[in-house]
Amino acid sequence: MFAGLQGWHIVIIVVLALLLFGAPKLPGLARSLGQSMRIFKSEVRQMKDDDPKDPKDPDSTDEPVEGKVVDPDHRGPKL
Repeated sequence: MFAGLQGWHIVIIVVLALLLFGAPKLPGLARSLGQSMRIFKSEVRQMKDDDPKDPKDPDSTDEPVEGKVVDPDHRGPKL
């Protein structure tokens, strides 16, 4: 996707960022982006560490769940 990106392209992107956001705001934007990435990584790591097979939870078994197919035309006795 970025195979044709050369050095002068990056210079143009940096100059445009400076013009759009201003030099004083760029460090704050980079800091907030880094903090957001750290939070995202920690949440992903926490999700991976959570053990889905809690022995107290009856729904966390590896056994298949049986079900039956119900005919939509036959809904049971009318009341």
